[in-house]
Amino acid sequence: MRLALGGGLELRADRDDAQAPWNVCPFFHSEQRLRIALETIRALPDSRYDALVGGWANPPIGADPSASREAYPISAVMTDARRLPRDVMRGHVIAASLAGFALDIEHIGADGDSNSAVVPPVRRFADGGWVAPLGGSDEPGGCIELSLRVQRVELLRNALTGIQVSALEVEAPGRPLVVFTSAWQLAAQDLPQPKVGSTVRGVFLLTGRIAGGLQSPDAHAAAD
Repeated sequence: MRLALGGGLELRADRDDAQAPWNVCPFFHSEQRLRIALETIRALPDSRYDALVGGWANPPIGADPSASREAYPISAVMTDARRLPRDVMRGHVIAASLAGFALDIEHIGADGDSNSAVVPPVRRFADGGWVAPLGGSDEPGGCIELSLRVQRVELLRNALTGIQVSALEVEAPGRPLVVFTSAWQLAAQDLPQPKVGSTVRGVFLLTGRIAGGLQSPDAHAAAD
């Protein structure tokens, strides 16, 4: 079940078994469409509707994305997993509508690495920003760590509570990413509210839906 909150914000609730607890997750319908060259697709044991995908964001056309300075590795939870065919080939490019929700914020300021104790071994973009999936065996799936500059802030209001939240567009090659931070979390950590020009560094759960790159069901039926 999905509950629209206005401005593209949603809450999603699901459970696989009548005896199991409900899973409630936030979702945002981003107008940005990020191209992803798929490397892996893995079912999630606690939700049959979701799949964990890994691959390369902003891949070059007709070339190895791992050799491109404009492509970067990414991991995300796709909430419409049933649209992904079982025989999808490695390297197949889809378009996805993605948004990130903060799990931990390390720094907000003029320099995303100024307070960082450890910088993961990542490929940096031209402006010094970077994105890296969390890859440890004990890490939650679909999470990325990033250090990117804010290029746009859009204020959205929850139609039920009246509370305002900020959708941040952060610079990345190809298309910007949309991420959300919690005003309460930032206040508790004595961090400033992000603004245009700030650099945000933290860990985000990345969720999305497929926006293109797959055949329609009618096309599959015709092929059969």
